[in-house]
Amino acid sequence: MTQETVTAESREAPREPQAAGGPRRAPRIALCAAAGLIMYLAFPPNVLGPDEGGATGIWPLAPVGVALLALALRGLRPWAGALGGLVCGLFFFVPVLPGLRPIGTDVWLGLSLTEALYFAPMGAAMAYVSKTRLWPLWVAGLWVAQELVRGRVPLGGFPWARLAFSQTDTPYTAFAALGGAPLVSFATALTGTLLAFAVLAAAAKGLRTAALAVAGALAVPLVGLGVPTGSGGTGGSGTAAGESATVAVIQGNVPRSGMDFLGQRQAVLNNHIARTRELAAQVKAGEVPQPDLVVWPENASDLDPYNDPEARALIDAVVKEVGAPVLVGALTSTPDGTMVENRGIAWDPETGPGEYYTKRHPVPFGEYIPFRGVLTKIISRLDRVPRDFARGTQDNTLVMDGVPVGDVICFEVAYDGIVRDAAEARILVVQTNNATYGHTSLPWQQLAMSRLRAVEHDRTVLVAATSGISAIVAPDGTLIDRSREFTPDVQVASVPLRTSVTISDRLGGLPEWLLALVGVAGVGLALTARRRASRTGPGEAA
Repeated sequence: MTQETVTAESREAPREPQAAGGPRRAPRIALCAAAGLIMYLAFPPNVLGPDEGGATGIWPLAPVGVALLALALRGLRPWAGALGGLVCGLFFFVPVLPGLRPIGTDVWLGLSLTEALYFAPMGAAMAYVSKTRLWPLWVAGLWVAQELVRGRVPLGGFPWARLAFSQTDTPYTAFAALGGAPLVSFATALTGTLLAFAVLAAAAKGLRTAALAVAGALAVPLVGLGVPTGSGGTGGSGTAAGESATVAVIQGNVPRSGMDFLGQRQAVLNNHIARTRELAAQVKAGEVPQPDLVVWPENASDLDPYNDPEARALIDAVVKEVGAPVLVGALTSTPDGTMVENRGIAWDPETGPGEYYTKRHPVPFGEYIPFRGVLTKIISRLDRVPRDFARGTQDNTLVMDGVPVGDVICFEVAYDGIVRDAAEARILVVQTNNATYGHTSLPWQQLAMSRLRAVEHDRTVLVAATSGISAIVAPDGTLIDRSREFTPDVQVASVPLRTSVTISDRLGGLPEWLLALVGVAGVGLALTARRRASRTGPGEAA
């Protein structure tokens, strides 16, 4: 081989940047850890505390965290990118999911590690595409792809802490009405990758390019501010004048927080009956208007009202007393008695229990035990779930006093498809039981999801929680009312009954798959470019 050939090959062959070497890898990993911590701060509750704006986090830190991760992984080999992604995921999920500690530290750390593992292939792919043109676009698509898989695999996935759920009341929120939560995540990530591109361009003294990248990063949220929301703004038919309903949300509270509340079934039911009687007294005294609909939370009655005559009589009496249909959250037995159903039951003051919705996505290890025969022999604590919860199959729209109500139970609010089905109704309800996770970040994060869903589907959202946080959310995502945790509360408000259909509703799950495909396409283009370079370089030199 001639000296000229050696020189040509060294000039043409693709080389890893020096930054991927060992001496400089440690600072990159540290930057990945910082990126995870910064993204965590974007999620509620924020540093001001729960009563000082805790419904939102420091939302601008979400794109900043993405930018830092993109900078840290830029030019690394895929295996190093996977390691950096894993580190980022650990430093993100461990602090964002501490609400699981009441179940067990092992559950909290185990789920955090499991969720962080999804960042590893994303990190590898981010590193791989980072030297191609348009890499900021590919990386934003990869973020959606990671969330798509994480929300489905395994056991139905766990789509908690998606980037979109940090953008509850921000310039990015309105993107939800166009492409749902996936488009919000994409827009947030794209801002971050464009910021990273600007930093790299400035470091290379490409000030004009850096300025254009900054302008692009700023343009994304500005476009979001320009997206019309509300009835008719995103392709809906609107709400006719005067079409509204007076709703009431009951928060009965529980005897104590943590797992121990489960042994106080009668007390929890009595608390919700007492608060509903309080509402009935206020109506009779003219202090509040007569509600058209009353909502109880998930697990308001852990006594099966179909099989427990006393529980049924108590509920029936208080529903008649308030004079309005009540959506009762109750645990019921399946006909054969082998499983439990988590139901929302439409209870009419005249006809009693009628239509119901059974939770379609039970919580693994909380409401059912996968591989029960094996795991219960290894982990004795799993015996606290003696019967698995059945998976519901019916539609989650219930008609109550002529009003279609879409019911979503607890962490189902994190699942796009389940909420989209419920949004076919005229008002959305989230029945939840956060007593186990009280005084942690989880109730706040669930409230943030509910607020984003209101904008996504142009619907009023009623959040009813046993111990908090209960809320009435307007279709534009603003809070009409919000409770404190572990405080009995009765919320009454007049809210619009929407009939609009947003662009997000019309497109369904398509935006998520298309945006994920953007990331996959970026990896494919990077792979094609590398193969072409490896083939043509030596050949041209020869």
